[in-house]
Amino acid sequence: MELDRLDRDIIAALVEDARATYADIGHLVGLSASAVKRRVDRLRDTGAITGFSARVAPQALGWTTEAYVELFCQGKTKPSDIAIAVAKYPEVVGAATITGEADALLHIRATDVRHVERVIERIAAEPFVVRTKSCIVLSRLVDAPPGTTVPQPRNESPLTA
Repeated sequence: MELDRLDRDIIAALVEDARATYADIGHLVGLSASAVKRRVDRLRDTGAITGFSARVAPQALGWTTEAYVELFCQGKTKPSDIAIAVAKYPEVVGAATITGEADALLHIRATDVRHVERVIERIAAEPFVVRTKSCIVLSRLVDAPPGTTVPQPRNESPLTA
């Protein structure tokens, strides 16, 4: 799916404030409200925009501690098996297969360090897990939601866009 500069600007505006009106976005990007609506509808139809949601501060929900946990698995554990197993834990807010020695990386949010420890113990008890390696987050240095900075295509200079 090809996104032009206007599409990227509209997406960035929606990421900043998903409740902005089409008129407000149009004012920002130089289009009429109806033209913005047509583009947003097309972006939704093509799957570039997958939905709209509220961003809630994890601390407001009591999730004040976060950690990243590397999973080292037995043999050739399938990514789908890892996904099914870790999806059982509401504290796992992200999971990905990765390069390097570990098989997967989990992002965990919890109420405190002891809670993180209990979650890691439960995950480590999964039959395919050989070992884990964890890091507790001390402070966030950059915390931009996806789409806040919409990357430019490699062949398009930001100065000529």
